[in-house]
Amino acid sequence: MKYSHSYLLKIQFLGFRFSGWQKQTNAKTIHDIVDKSLSFVLVQEEYKTIGMSRTDAKVSANTYYVQLFVLKELNEHEFIALLNKNFPQDFRVNLITHVPTSYNIINASKTKEYHYYFSFGEKAHPFTAPLLTAISDNLDIELMKRGAVLFEGTHYFHKYCTKPSKHTILKRTIDCCEILENTYLTASFFPKHSFVLRVCGKGFLRYQIRLIMATLFELGKNNIDLSYIKASLLENNDRKPLKTIASASGLQLYEVELTI
Repeated sequence: MKYSHSYLLKIQFLGFRFSGWQKQTNAKTIHDIVDKSLSFVLVQEEYKTIGMSRTDAKVSANTYYVQLFVLKELNEHEFIALLNKNFPQDFRVNLITHVPTSYNIINASKTKEYHYYFSFGEKAHPFTAPLLTAISDNLDIELMKRGAVLFEGTHYFHKYCTKPSKHTILKRTIDCCEILENTYLTASFFPKHSFVLRVCGKGFLRYQIRLIMATLFELGKNNIDLSYIKASLLENNDRKPLKTIASASGLQLYEVELTI
């Protein structure tokens, strides 16, 4: 079907109860909820939605874009109000932007900023589970900060990708990788001290950030040293898969710069 109008929807969602973006059989997904909610707004109207990228199960987004194709021009103010009314409480739309129907959200140039929230040394409040990973061991945060910086720049991420295909480009560039005291996401039930791994770049491999986080946890526990990370990023690294992956629920797609 040829659609006459196209819009970008800037949305937020808590991903803890969903199996990622992509629709699946016998699983509740972000795409399912978006389309179901739109069906109550665009009653008996034809429409199509495309997400900017896949997300892992339980991963949340402070910023995510969906491209919506429709036959009729929308009243943007009324549309946002109606969609928010029909979204469940763990979803929100913040902005709608009219774009040409020729626009391709998947191929558009974009820079992503991911956050991974964590704490350590004490049992966290159960309410933090959808947002933050609590490590029971003590962690050497200063050493982890030094390790995080090693991921910046262009490296070979063979060990930081799950099940790559023969076409997967494993040489990637990370613009920023740092560990900070968490001031981005707070609540009265959060631990007194929590931290965030902040990672920025144009594109990431499957589970890349969670594998980086898991490696930094191992560094913080003194199970590996900085030389391990340096060697893991070389072109001739051993390419053996990493043994652990960090929990998905601590990961959040925080910001997206999208070229329109």
